[in-house]
Amino acid sequence: MKYLLLICSEGQGFDASPEEMDAQPWVDEMTARGVRLTGSRTRDAEDATTVRVRDGALLTTDGPYAETKEQMAGFDIIECADLDEAIEVASKHPVARHGMIEVRPFWTE
Repeated sequence: MKYLLLICSEGQGFDASPEEMDAQPWVDEMTARGVRLTGSRTRDAEDATTVRVRDGALLTTDGPYAETKEQMAGFDIIECADLDEAIEVASKHPVARHGMIEVRPFWTE
């Protein structure tokens, strides 16, 4: 089953050293295991544009719509046997120790 990992942080930085936050070892391990399909960092929430259509009118808002502490900092798409494996994979990501990882399964019919 495919899962989306939303990599979330509290604002610009973490209370961790750059070495602690280096995701490359995680990327290398998960790629070697064959579970990581793709992923990337995203620009800061201030660079986001929120899009809505209401009563036929296009409405855009600069910056994040949600006023939350955590903001999406990146994503990964993984393929695992089950949710337990997806949680194990997410728990090894360095951001899990300083931010949070939301594990969300892809929609299936």
